[in-house]
Amino acid sequence: MLSAAAVTLSACAGGPPLETTAERLSALEQSCRERGGVLVSSGAPPTGRPEVDNVCRITGGASRLPGG
Repeated sequence: MLSAAAVTLSACAGGPPLETTAERLSALEQSCRERGGVLVSSGAPPTGRPEVDNVCRITGGASRLPGG
């Protein structure tokens, strides 16, 4: 029984390394900049997950106004 659990745990540990929070935040910042935006806090209580804690505020020329 113990050896089955050890095999299961080793199978889980063999996957690719997970990204750190800093790496995920950096990727979000880069993606946001590429779209002409600035990454800002969502204003909600922090969760420790950059994808939830931040939003991309578009600062460039996108407009739905006529002539804009």
